[in-house]
Amino acid sequence: MLMSSGDQLATLRYEASSFRVLKAGRHVACAVSGELIALEDLRYWSAEHQEAYASCEIATKRLLEAE
Repeated sequence: MLMSSGDQLATLRYEASSFRVLKAGRHVACAVSGELIALEDLRYWSAEHQEAYASCEIATKRLLEAE
């Protein structure tokens, strides 16, 4: 399935309590599941690993595995 230019993936710089948009887009992909996350719904990420996560359960599991 092709994405329109408005549906392109964003490139973000994840920081401790926020993120900066480096390349405009409407979504990012979850680093674990590949699920698309709308930027307005993005709540979970790792600044250390520069990854986005679709849910708190996925984020917790991933961060525990990284220890």
